[in-house]
Amino acid sequence: MKKLIYLDNAATTQVSEEVLNAMLPFFRQTYSNPSAVYSFAGEGKKAVDDARKQAAELIGAKTEEIYFTGGGSESDNWALKATAEAYSSKGKHIITSKIEHHAILHTCEYLEKHGFEITYLDVDEEGKISLNELEAAIRPDTILISIMMANNEIGTIEPITEIGRIAHENDVLFHTDAVQAYGHIPINVDDMNIDMLSASGHKFNGPKGIGILYIRKGVKIRSFIHGGAQERNRRAGTSNVPGIVGFGKAAQIAVETMKDRTEKEINIRDHLIERVLTEIPYVRLNGHRTDRLPNNVNFCFRFIEGESLLILLDQLGVCASSGSACTSGALDPSHVLLAIGLPHEIAHGSLRITLSEETTLKDIDFVADELKNIVERLRHMSPLYEDFVKNQK
Repeated sequence: MKKLIYLDNAATTQVSEEVLNAMLPFFRQTYSNPSAVYSFAGEGKKAVDDARKQAAELIGAKTEEIYFTGGGSESDNWALKATAEAYSSKGKHIITSKIEHHAILHTCEYLEKHGFEITYLDVDEEGKISLNELEAAIRPDTILISIMMANNEIGTIEPITEIGRIAHENDVLFHTDAVQAYGHIPINVDDMNIDMLSASGHKFNGPKGIGILYIRKGVKIRSFIHGGAQERNRRAGTSNVPGIVGFGKAAQIAVETMKDRTEKEINIRDHLIERVLTEIPYVRLNGHRTDRLPNNVNFCFRFIEGESLLILLDQLGVCASSGSACTSGALDPSHVLLAIGLPHEIAHGSLRITLSEETTLKDIDFVADELKNIVERLRHMSPLYEDFVKNQK
């Protein structure tokens, strides 16, 4: 059996052994509902409290500012919809960007149908918003700015501290979708002027189906799910204790390993970028060259389809993607690549590779070597490439 080289860690990550071992007792041994009053429930309640503290420490938040959710999409929905409801008397204008995850963009579309006005900021060719355009977009009725911390497709990291400062100077709340950033790059919610932050466990070696929404103390947004007093009356539903424990353990590990892990990932990431850009012609690196997630690489290969690339890589045991896992199977090119100015025919040839701490230099050299062969093979089958070569002569 060929070796599996998993390079789609932006889609999901493997649950680490330490995280799994921390979760297991809460499925069969300490399985009580932590909301119960009997003593058997005490260990589960303590485990949830400990995990909340671990989740908070990763971003410099207070423990009571962390609310557990079902994942990043729920957290994004909660932040936008509850803010819209709670602050509608002040105004109905929200600012976001054109390259947000669909959990934000589709929620904004929903809010537009309910009387809210959304400004979608453009980004430059590297995927960054303009701070001047952001300031110019703020109006007296603006109630929320929601800009992602790092893009899930091209890896570009936004100027979050400056965005938060602008928001606060204008008395506007600031939410950031940090699903791709949490556990991967340093975050401090106070230093970055963040009022709300979304994260998801399965993006940093935690389990699926568990996330957080950080809500700064004093931000008056309401409950999103009704029916019980869990999460201090703000999010009803029996606590997912194993998932919460796993999230907390993964956050603890992320704090302890971040420096060494990211240094390794950046070295391997940059090695891949250098090899592909120098050894394969007509390739574009998408996203900012240095202000990008440590584990993210995104290329566009001209004259080929990204889907064909993925199929041939899969036959070699390599798992990668052409963009967000949430839009897999979509025939339209990535909205992110279109927003940074790429034409459809180039955007269709995208490949996203996202590393983990398990990825080796040997893995990446294998992928780079095979990419050269695959791209050459696919281009020789392309009439567009044939016409291009003829015109070059």
